[in-house]
Amino acid sequence: MHILCLVGFPILGPLVIWLIKKDQSSYLDRQGRELLNFQISYFVYALISFVLCFVFIGIPLLVIVGVASIVLTIIGIVKAAEGNVYRFPLTIRLL
Repeated sequence: MHILCLVGFPILGPLVIWLIKKDQSSYLDRQGRELLNFQISYFVYALISFVLCFVFIGIPLLVIVGVASIVLTIIGIVKAAEGNVYRFPLTIRLL
């Protein structure tokens, strides 16, 4: 699920896999929920940063959100490979 986020399917890819596999494995259910919450949260942060670009404060914020999203996704991949559920920082728990 994490790798799909890096190759261009940040919300749709994990959502499809989570919906298919959530009943088969509690680990995949927890991992999928956490990843979807992370992706949705950082999408909202990116939208807010984009709106703030009109007052020039959003440009550095947009860069920070983009870099943080990539770095935290890579950390999530490493933790998932170890069999741990990674709790992403600054994530709004929606699911």
